[in-house]
Amino acid sequence: MKCPACGNLENKVIDSRLSKEGDSIRRRRECLSCSDRFTTHEKIVVNLPMFVKKDGRREPFNSEKIKSGIMKACQKRPISTDKQEEIVKKIVRHFQESNDKEISYQDVGELVIKELYDLDEVAYVRFASVYRSFTDVAEFMNEVTGLLKSKKQ
Repeated sequence: MKCPACGNLENKVIDSRLSKEGDSIRRRRECLSCSDRFTTHEKIVVNLPMFVKKDGRREPFNSEKIKSGIMKACQKRPISTDKQEEIVKKIVRHFQESNDKEISYQDVGELVIKELYDLDEVAYVRFASVYRSFTDVAEFMNEVTGLLKSKKQ
């Protein structure tokens, strides 16, 4: 690990701690040249499938985009950031375990919709309105009516 102060590659680990989630390690290091102390974070790098967009283009899977969509849907709703991040982790874990080489936007969108449906009606409708690209108010109303009927049962 390169020292941010002097650029030397020789350093020693002073302290290591596992994150709360258990998916990363925080290490305090000391440069053997200038004695500067700095922190590094180690995280497992997982190969995720390629994401196939609506227009057919392919790009690397990016969980930050899922997180952004969920955050927009949950904006001004009583849903904690931890709960939103939990949903993102659940979706990412699903695709890690699937071993698929490619995943479509429909696969991701349907998983997000399913999670939001169980979590919050307003967030669900917000996300669905963008994901399903409603063309008019009638389509939007059909979705809301269907939601209301299923929640009454």
